[in-house]
Amino acid sequence: MNEALLRSLTPSVLGILVRRGADFAAAEDAVQDALVQAINAWPADPPRDPKGWLVTVAWHRFLDAARADAARRRREDLAGEEPAPGPAPAVDDTLQLYFLCAHPSLTPASAVALTLRAVGGLTTRQIAQAYLVPEATMAQRISRAKRTVAGVRFDQPGDVATVLRVLYLVFNEGYSGDVDLAAEAIRLTRQLAAAIDHPEVAGLLALMLLHHARRAARIAPDGTLVPLAEQDRGRWDTALIAEGIGILQAALARDRLGEFQAQAAIAALHADARTAEETDWVQIVEWYDELARLTDSPIVRLNRAVAVGEADGPRAGLAALAALDSSLPRYTAVAAYLHERAGDLATAARLYAEAAHQAPNLAERGHLTRQAARLNALGPPR
Repeated sequence: MNEALLRSLTPSVLGILVRRGADFAAAEDAVQDALVQAINAWPADPPRDPKGWLVTVAWHRFLDAARADAARRRREDLAGEEPAPGPAPAVDDTLQLYFLCAHPSLTPASAVALTLRAVGGLTTRQIAQAYLVPEATMAQRISRAKRTVAGVRFDQPGDVATVLRVLYLVFNEGYSGDVDLAAEAIRLTRQLAAAIDHPEVAGLLALMLLHHARRAARIAPDGTLVPLAEQDRGRWDTALIAEGIGILQAALARDRLGEFQAQAAIAALHADARTAEETDWVQIVEWYDELARLTDSPIVRLNRAVAVGEADGPRAGLAALAALDSSLPRYTAVAAYLHERAGDLATAARLYAEAAHQAPNLAERGHLTRQAARLNALGPPR
């Protein structure tokens, strides 16, 4: 069974049903039913026209559901509009589906879940496993999201920036269960890039590829986190790096800079350095300045403080850090690192221990705890 083919066909099949008159929620349920039937039937009897097969089966499922629902009797009139058998139309509604699933009325979590199911073709079970929540919880989340967008016109223009943020959220979730969300986000972003010519879409795709290229080196064999400076760069995926840099250069050449292009430029400078010592931190600071101008994000300014500490020395980094809110996520960890670079090991050890208690996950907590223990072992006995 070619699961990748099924996922790639999902948005266009869903779009066809919606254009025929099905509301989004009912159409999405019907497409999911058709996908399940395809998984069971295709290995023994693969269709000549997979897309047409899915459209036919999903349409029949929708009609059956419409007839069975007394509150939707008016939809029975659609039965007389069933098109003649033949190849499915070539209209691609993927872009409209992206916009619908990233509707501003949805919470980020609901938008992500709906995108993975409606555009990504994942089952509720797969999404629930990826997010480590019960399947019933995820089913409720998706149902609420579908009800929220039920009355939204399918041809309304959407916000590309919102779609990109949803995809970025998917990518940052990483992976768990039997679905690799980072790889799925890359697949969906490639799909979006094929449907819309936009430099920020290209910028996000480049950013994902450049980060994903370092994935194999991020975790040690014992499961511990490996900081960027300590990673084995021989394990980085050079093909993904080359692809990401090529996509980024083409986007930057259009002179319509956006935040994802700026982030990708920073990632490219890290990827281009043969060793950590050869990293062009001066240019990275310049890109962080551009990114701060575009976003005015305190997290960007926090990361900039690290870059300043590398480019101009730890005291300069601490001065940049002092201008920020100490309650920012990772503030304490950054302060610990810069104090260690400045030679104040006692303060650094204390801050590493504090940061470990604030860490959002076990891998980061373990890394910060080990950093505190390492410095405490170097200090005078208490």
